Amino acid sequence: MSEEQHDLEEIPQLEQRSRLALFRQEHRDLDAAIDALLQSGRGDALQLQRLKKKKLLLKDQISRLEDILLPDIIA
Repeated sequence: MSEEQHDLEEIPQLEQRSRLALFRQEHRDLDAAIDALLQSGRGDALQLQRLKKKKLLLKDQISRLEDILLPDIIA
């Protein structure tokens, strides 16, 4: 287990759920911003790359929190 995941597990569950909701909203917002830049043709490659990287990092954080809040149950 990574140090970051261990740190996330120490946060109260209510706060974890709040962070998860916030990260999901940020992820949706970044997705909309990327789409808008692509459709407008005004976004430069570096700007798009940064937004996509931030979106990927958020996705990783969302996955970590989901793993903590909804652990796999082996039947």
